[in-house]
Amino acid sequence: MSQKVTCFCLINQLIYFDDVLCSGSVWNWRGYSIRYQYSGAGGPALVLIHGFGANSEHWRKNIPALARSHRVYAIDLIGYGYSDKPNPREFGDTSFYTFETWASQINDFCSQVVKDGAFFICNSIGGLVGLQAAVMKPHICKGIMLFNISLRMLHIKKQPWFGRPFIRVFQNVLRNTDVGKLFFKGVATPESVKNILCQCYHDTSQVTDELVRIILEPGLLPGAVDVFLEFICYSEGPLPEELLPEVKCPVLVAWGDKDPWEPIELGKAYGKFNSVEEFVVLPDVGHCPQDEAPHLVNPLVESFVARHATVNSEV
Repeated sequence: MSQKVTCFCLINQLIYFDDVLCSGSVWNWRGYSIRYQYSGAGGPALVLIHGFGANSEHWRKNIPALARSHRVYAIDLIGYGYSDKPNPREFGDTSFYTFETWASQINDFCSQVVKDGAFFICNSIGGLVGLQAAVMKPHICKGIMLFNISLRMLHIKKQPWFGRPFIRVFQNVLRNTDVGKLFFKGVATPESVKNILCQCYHDTSQVTDELVRIILEPGLLPGAVDVFLEFICYSEGPLPEELLPEVKCPVLVAWGDKDPWEPIELGKAYGKFNSVEEFVVLPDVGHCPQDEAPHLVNPLVESFVARHATVNSEV
C-alpha cells in the first residue's frame, strides 16, 4: 500500500515532508512571476511538467521519492497554478498561451534556474510542452517521459473540413461573450471539479478533497478564467505526431489503460516512432498516472533516468 504524502510547498518556504526537504520559490521570467518547487541535493535534474488546469502540486506524490537521488523541479506553467496569468487580450492578434510560449518557459527555466540539462517528465498537455521544448533547444533535454500525452483530438486538423467554420464560430462565442464565463463558473466549483476528476481517474478513491483543492483554488484566482477559455479555444499548434519525429533525445511513452479522454488504442501509435524507445502500459490507471499510481510511475522514472544519465555522462 502506498503511503499518503501531503506537500504544502508555499512561496519562499522550506518544508519537510516524508523526510525530504521541499522548497517553493518564484522565478522572474520576462517580467512574470513563475512559481516552482524544488527538492533534492544531487543527481540528474528532472523537470516535472503538469497538464491542463493543473499545477506543480499535481506531482506531490512523486517529488519525495524522486528527490532522494535526483534534483527535482516542478513548475507552474505561465497561466496556471500560482504563476502569473497575463490576460491574452493584451497581446492583440498574437496568441500567447501556446506550446511555443510554454516550451520557451521550460528551456529558459533550465538555463536560468536549473543551470543544467534536464529530463522532462510530462503529463497530458505537458507532454506537448516537453516535446516542443526539446525540438526548439535539443541540447537542453536529456530525455522525455510522456505520461498519457494529449492526443489533441480537438485540433483543427483532426476535424472534418465542413465542421471547421462552426468550430471557429463556437470559439469566438466562448472568448468574446458571457457564454464562456458562465461555462467556467459552472465547472469551477468543488462538485464539478470532483466529478471531472472522477471521470479521468480509474481509482476514484484517489480523488480526495486535497486534490480538488489543489486543482480548484488556483483556478479561482484573477485571470484564470481568461486563460481557461483561451486554451480550450486553442485548436492549432503542434501535434504529438508532428513533434516526435523531430526529437533527438530518448523518449518513453507510458499510458494508463483506463484513460477515457486519451484512449490507449490511439496512444499506441506513438510507440511506433523511431524516437520512442518503449511504450509502457500502466494497468488499471487513468489519465493522471503520476498522481493515481505513483507506485508505478516513480520506479519507471528512476529506471529511465538512470539508464540515460549514465549514457549522457559518458559522452
